[in-house]
Amino acid sequence: MPMPPPLKPGTLRAEQIILFRIGEQLFGLSSSSVQEVRGADSLSGGATKIAAAGIDKVRAFVRRGQNTLFIVSGAAHFGLPAPDGILAFVLRNTRTALLVDSIERMTAMTRLQALPLSFCHEERQWYRGLTALDQTVVPVVRPEGFLSDDELMTLDAALPPPELSNDEADTEADQETDPGTELN
Repeated sequence: MPMPPPLKPGTLRAEQIILFRIGEQLFGLSSSSVQEVRGADSLSGGATKIAAAGIDKVRAFVRRGQNTLFIVSGAAHFGLPAPDGILAFVLRNTRTALLVDSIERMTAMTRLQALPLSFCHEERQWYRGLTALDQTVVPVVRPEGFLSDDELMTLDAALPPPELSNDEADTEADQETDPGTELN
């Protein structure tokens, strides 16, 4: 009986990732996870402020038809000493727009290492794993890791009714916080 031919070494499957910075920290994110990249100003122009107890990383939201996007400060999420970013990644299949400082470049990732045990608690939800690119270890973020189900429920409860416009919501919020305002 003839022997089967030896297996050829498989080609490494490459995944396109976007390398981006928040402050000085470099991160990676699958390019297929990003629906669009916008200037933070263009996204924030239609945003409405929101305050939800214990979720300081989200300060605004945008309604797009029936969908609500929560604008997450990447710096606040990761606990980095940086101002809010100037770019927003609208993440596919999530309700998140992530504020970042800059896009470094796009590249191919061929290996994703499991997170070491030193990553614990909520950090294990934030990252898919680590990859090495150009002698640099880069954490690869999980798009679903920016807002947990509990955080989404809390944020949904803090949303004003959809029929209120941005101006009406701002006026209503001002009246609620000013005890000297009387309603007739």
